[in-house]
Amino acid sequence: MIATSRFYQAACIFVVMALLASVKGAEQAWWIMAGVFLLLLVVDALLVFKNPDISIERELPQSLPLGVWQSLALKITNLGEGNFTFDIHDHHPSQILSRGQPQTINLGAGTDALYRYEIQAVERGDASFPLTQIKLKSPLGLWHRLIKVENEETCRVHPNFAAVSKFSLLALDNRLSQMGILKKRRRGEGQDFHQLRDYRKGDSLRQIDWKATSRMRKPISKEYQDERDQQIVMLLDCGYRMRTKDDDVSHFDQSLNATLLLSYVALRQGDAVGLGTFGGNNRWLAPVKGVALVKRILVSIYDLRATRDSPDYSQVARDLIMRQRKRSLVVMITNIRDSDSDDILPAVRLMSKQHLVLLVSMQEKVLDTVLDAPVNKLNDAVRLSATHEFIEYRNNAINKLRARGVVCIDTTPENLSVSLVNAYLDIKSSGKL
Repeated sequence: MIATSRFYQAACIFVVMALLASVKGAEQAWWIMAGVFLLLLVVDALLVFKNPDISIERELPQSLPLGVWQSLALKITNLGEGNFTFDIHDHHPSQILSRGQPQTINLGAGTDALYRYEIQAVERGDASFPLTQIKLKSPLGLWHRLIKVENEETCRVHPNFAAVSKFSLLALDNRLSQMGILKKRRRGEGQDFHQLRDYRKGDSLRQIDWKATSRMRKPISKEYQDERDQQIVMLLDCGYRMRTKDDDVSHFDQSLNATLLLSYVALRQGDAVGLGTFGGNNRWLAPVKGVALVKRILVSIYDLRATRDSPDYSQVARDLIMRQRKRSLVVMITNIRDSDSDDILPAVRLMSKQHLVLLVSMQEKVLDTVLDAPVNKLNDAVRLSATHEFIEYRNNAINKLRARGVVCIDTTPENLSVSLVNAYLDIKSSGKL
């Protein structure tokens, strides 16, 4: 039990009255007032010790998307006969931000109230909400008492799946270009036979089905579609460089979002998708078909975090050769430096003997910030010069890999998802796989 500000105000008034009573010789009246004051303190303290019959139910979703503000509600029910006024604060884990707390609730006998506040997950993994704390006020407001209601609940913080949901809606409306995803249409060309149709101007002679043309007595063309039932394996770096953050989102979280989007697109194309991680967190999910696999991937990576380890590209290549026998498109997402070219090139060459490898590297957004910043001091000039040198070394590493025939994407984290999907669609349409 803790005294409130009203208690101290009343005590100050009591002291002033005691001084006045001692000056004017009204000690008897002062003792009467002192008795009344002490009686009120005791009665008010006894009333606040009365345990309220209150139940609290938290409406917590099973999963939370990373970086999205959401409303969370608590249903508070007064099962007793008394009226209560209290401040309420719901305890949340450190990886959850909140706003709109605490709040004051007035709850009559037999009534309930809905307490809402907003939360935002800033880190993936399991999030545990341990308890709800009530600061119960006494009827006269002289005391308050802290009551902890144990109502622990746990949910999972997943990567933000909104991009995939948006893609799904756009795909249904045939508006993929709104995301920057450009699927190049090629009339009648592809790897798998799709259907016969009437000849159209611009069709090549090799598309004409002469038997059908003879039978129908009009030109009939064959139409093909991109080959289905291919396999896509994504290798995700969990090493220390992926811990880099642009704004509030790390490169690792951006790569997870891109992985989910590419998985969804590939599965919708009829391909099988697998996932492997390296660089301190080593997991493997063999390629499987079906859009339902996206949920399985989501569950398997929701608690992944970038480590402080360095990636071992050669070991990754050896593991992949052992695990994945069928020719696949291997998408390796990492962060390349000049010193990596000698390590990563042999690994890519080993994988390329059996698979088509797409190497994806992410740029740091902070580099552009340094390049655009004004140069006013010597330190600014040194920082700018060092940044130019760093970018030159990094570009040299990328160009060295490309010169050796490695297919590379070098993009910023915010453009990673769209760049990755566009590259996948280009490879599908080219027939290289």
